[in-house]
Amino acid sequence: MLKQFIFLLFLCCSLNLQANEFFSKADINIGKALANQHCVSCHASSYGGDGSEIYTREFAKVKSSKGLLAQVRNCNTMIGLKWFEDEE
Repeated sequence: MLKQFIFLLFLCCSLNLQANEFFSKADINIGKALANQHCVSCHASSYGGDGSEIYTREFAKVKSSKGLLAQVRNCNTMIGLKWFEDEE
């Protein structure tokens, strides 16, 4: 049991470090404004309601920080936002 706990603790710390690597220079307020302006309406039209179900659906595509960045880049390209890399 203790070995499993230590493994899970190590895994959680590793994932946190990975997230910090991708988003260490992120500005949460700018990101929220960009998401509200460009993402929420698309998510709502695809999933209904306020669009938040996209984040909690059973078969979510995004499961990591790296996956989130890839999905944002995909959406940026698909809907022609022309965001710079630091805006993604």
